[in-house]
Amino acid sequence: MPKLWNESIDAHRAAVKDAALDATAALVAEHGLVALTMSQIAEKAGIGRATLYKYFPDVQAVLFAWHERQIATHLDQLAAAADPAAPAGVRLEAVLRTYAFIQHHSGRHGGELSVLLHHGDHVDRARKRLHDFIEQLIIEGAQSGDLRDDVPADELTGYCLHALTAAGTLIGPDAIHRLVAITLAGLRPQQPAPAEPDRS
Repeated sequence: MPKLWNESIDAHRAAVKDAALDATAALVAEHGLVALTMSQIAEKAGIGRATLYKYFPDVQAVLFAWHERQIATHLDQLAAAADPAAPAGVRLEAVLRTYAFIQHHSGRHGGELSVLLHHGDHVDRARKRLHDFIEQLIIEGAQSGDLRDDVPADELTGYCLHALTAAGTLIGPDAIHRLVAITLAGLRPQQPAPAEPDRS
């Protein structure tokens, strides 16, 4: 087949899949997961049911594909938040702040969908990629003296990620900014204790 024809087919397939995923997300947001059907997804997406079945065997497959796309989008947002020219500490702050707001948004809109989808290889791969990305920033920050080096970077990364999941339950951006500030405070180098006054 000519290259242009192949590209047109690929673009069409991608458009159909995206329409189905967008429709699924909209239906879940409107009605929840209960009684979600392939017919509803096809109608919402403006495609035939037979066409939908060419790409996805069932509703769960559509949901997992949508979730995988969401995770990829979030990882791209985190990578984009870190200005490569900025010091590691500044990049880390930008990434953690972005992550906290992603958690906040996911917490408000996740619900039963989140419980269903937060399992599987794609989630494990994404968690590892996120962990490695933040751990590298912490290592660089410790090497430059901006961040503490008395605790392994792996532990500090886990601390940050666990702490910032609380953003999903917070109300309003001010609370999220405070949470990020408190989390960052725990990463800063520990100041030596002041010397005891000489009482002799």
